[in-house]
Amino acid sequence: MEAEARVNEREGIHDSFLQKILPYAELIAAAVSGILIIAGWLLGKNGLEAASVISYLFAFVIGGFAKAKEGIEATIEDKELNVEMLMVFAAIGSAIIGYWAEGAILIFIFAVSGALETYTMNKSHKEISSLMELQPEDALLITSGGDRKVRVSELVVGDAILVKPGERVPADGIIEKGESSIDQAAITGESIPVVKGLRDEVFAGTVNLTGAITVKVSKASNETLFHKIIQLVQSAQSEKSPSQLFIERFEGTYVKVVLAVVALMMVVPHFALGWGWQESFYRGMILLVVASPCALVASIMPATLSAISNGARHGILVKGGVHLENLSNLNAIAFDKTGTLTKGKPEVTEFIIGEGFSESDLLWKAASVENQSNHPLAKAIVAFAKTRFEKNMIQPDKMEDMPGWGIAAEIGGESWKIGKPGFIGEGAAQLGGELAERLAAEGNTLVYISIDGVPAGMLALKDVVREKTMAAIGELANEGVFTVMLTGDSQTTAKAIAAESGVDEYFAECLPEEKVDKLKGLMKRFNTVAMVGDGINDAPALATANVGIAMGEGTDVALETADIVLMKNDLPKIAEAIRLSRRMNRIIKQNVVFSILVIMVLIASNFLQVLDLPYGVIGHEGSTILVILNSLRLLRS
Repeated sequence: MEAEARVNEREGIHDSFLQKILPYAELIAAAVSGILIIAGWLLGKNGLEAASVISYLFAFVIGGFAKAKEGIEATIEDKELNVEMLMVFAAIGSAIIGYWAEGAILIFIFAVSGALETYTMNKSHKEISSLMELQPEDALLITSGGDRKVRVSELVVGDAILVKPGERVPADGIIEKGESSIDQAAITGESIPVVKGLRDEVFAGTVNLTGAITVKVSKASNETLFHKIIQLVQSAQSEKSPSQLFIERFEGTYVKVVLAVVALMMVVPHFALGWGWQESFYRGMILLVVASPCALVASIMPATLSAISNGARHGILVKGGVHLENLSNLNAIAFDKTGTLTKGKPEVTEFIIGEGFSESDLLWKAASVENQSNHPLAKAIVAFAKTRFEKNMIQPDKMEDMPGWGIAAEIGGESWKIGKPGFIGEGAAQLGGELAERLAAEGNTLVYISIDGVPAGMLALKDVVREKTMAAIGELANEGVFTVMLTGDSQTTAKAIAAESGVDEYFAECLPEEKVDKLKGLMKRFNTVAMVGDGINDAPALATANVGIAMGEGTDVALETADIVLMKNDLPKIAEAIRLSRRMNRIIKQNVVFSILVIMVLIASNFLQVLDLPYGVIGHEGSTILVILNSLRLLRS
């Protein structure tokens, strides 16, 4: 048994070692190839030609294996020649004419550029692997017979689980017992922990820092927000941008043209310009090297993946390169109001007390009445009252809900009414006077209070604009983006919120289908238009827009429909995403122009017979490495 355990331990160590070095396999192969080239050069200098050629041959095989295998497999699968095959032909051609060192250097630099490209891919995939490592495998299920450990995949909606301090939350759910600070950095990017208690929602992958909490599972393991994030990142990495697709379509035709021109180069100059056969073949080999579009092909994908990775690290999840590319061309952006420009929940903005009434007593008893209701306005009044005093709410002696009007109640023999002015009575209109009129004009909902028929107070409530909304709209204006608000609210409310948030234009009283019509009109005016929303009613507009952007705390439908997701409801991230997109496109253009210029200069130099094979190799492969390194700049914050 001990011997078997030792064998298993050795196998485990071996597997662990392989997993660690596997991401660096191409880089290691390139390094070994470089060492063999140096060895071959030293052997050649000392007159050991046969050993020198063998060393170069090993450099060919070790350095070029990964790319050659990739090229051959892609050629068989797509039935189309590719850049990798051009490199194989160029290396073989160099060896045929006796330029073993140059061919080996070509393979070495090609291997280095391939390793850099793989590094970019791995860096991009790291977001998935690091996220998946945050997903707990087990959960502590609370049952009538006690707590027992189960696999997270076995949890079902409605299960109660215990999450101890220091543990990661294994599933999305609602806190049923306890209070704790939750580190949500993995989900929202927030660096400061959030205090959560009874009835608050927690997400899988977040960390419970302080107290033990009992959580009722609200979503299956494959439907959690955490799981959706992983799917979004995977989707982003597999979807290619229009530029990348164009380059890939162009690559096959270009390779065929290069091979045809190389064949002509080996024959035509001999008869037309009097070159020797060896010179013609030599120039043909150089053309094969320098005309390969390696740098051009590597101009886009590394830059796109780097930009997507950068965005994911900052809480901006992009579902593919096409959406990030579209973002740079954005001319206008439409916002839903509720939950996007505003917080989505009403808050008390003003409390007016009638003459002869006590502020604290009036608010305490009014909140006690509203505490019996689930209406959003009632919840806002209770929340406001709790910020003013710590007394427990009382139970009204009698209460009656009057739908569309308000609440009638009896407290200690007093008859209370809370609701619309028409429900309270004629005297309600006198409360607040001009202030009430101004509050109503600013989009506030006015709730009146009367005791025994006497107007006692008034509360103004409003879905307030987010703290960062004005800053976000200002940043978009600086980027030259026209801003529009689409809302189902009344003209009065829409006008007030539009003025407060700073948008350029607004459309009020819009049904979901009308939002789509307005969006289509904007697309005719501005060509490329984005839509930002968070609700189910925003999904049609999100799907219609050139770029759909969902708020991370929005509904599942909005998250699935949108092209870009802001993991934290942080509107300034939109301008950040636009800047990242424009930076990506700028780097791609730099790469494309640079790589085309290098190819043109090298081809012209070769035709003029001033370019030797070693310099052709360095110029061509060096340009490939440079464009990849240029793309990697996008990984920086």
